[in-house]
Amino acid sequence: MGDKRAIITGASRGIGRYTALELARHGWEVALIARSEPELLGLAAEITALGQRAHPYPQDLSALTELVPLMRRIAEDMGGCEVLVNNAGIAHLANLADTPLAVWQQILAVNVTAAFQCIQGILPTMRAAQGGTIVNVVSIAGQQVFPQWGAYCVSKYGLLALSQTLAQEERPYGIRVCALCPGAVDTPIWDTVPANFDRAGMLSAQTVAQTIRQIIELPAAASIETLTLMPQAGVL
Repeated sequence: MGDKRAIITGASRGIGRYTALELARHGWEVALIARSEPELLGLAAEITALGQRAHPYPQDLSALTELVPLMRRIAEDMGGCEVLVNNAGIAHLANLADTPLAVWQQILAVNVTAAFQCIQGILPTMRAAQGGTIVNVVSIAGQQVFPQWGAYCVSKYGLLALSQTLAQEERPYGIRVCALCPGAVDTPIWDTVPANFDRAGMLSAQTVAQTIRQIIELPAAASIETLTLMPQAGVL
């Protein structure tokens, strides 16, 4: 393939971090977006040590109006963009009856609307190039619901619908869209929610990152539009 330039959101930890490293090891120039500037700078230094270019962009993805200009600036900085990986996400455990409106709105903002705005920001670049790949990291929670995960599930069902609609709309422009739906992945998100799961039986973030690379490096004539990736151990 020709130019290899990718933008990754939620890049400082978990799936985003491992995806950035996986792509860099295979010749991709990467733009890294996350809230934590120190973590982004550390990751960028690791990637530079691998001999690849990395561009850190500290950004709170809940600041929705800033995302379209940011994506356009990144595409200009890199001279184009072939891949967008919408990976950033947050969770909150509570019954729907007990979920505060502010929490509900924040989860939808980060998990759905931020991805929507990043997509709108990068589409002109991909359309002009008549190609590109967008991978939205959804979740098994976008295909089945779990009690106390209501707001999260709603956001992930929304992200799945966004992905499937976008795949149909952008196909004439040569743009591929994949909704990647992993089961439980051992990432720092489990440190933030009171859930008692066997993390040893979960998918590793590295495995998900390898899958993302395989999706985006498919031959141009092929497309995976929805992929469910489950841990063999059966956790979620």
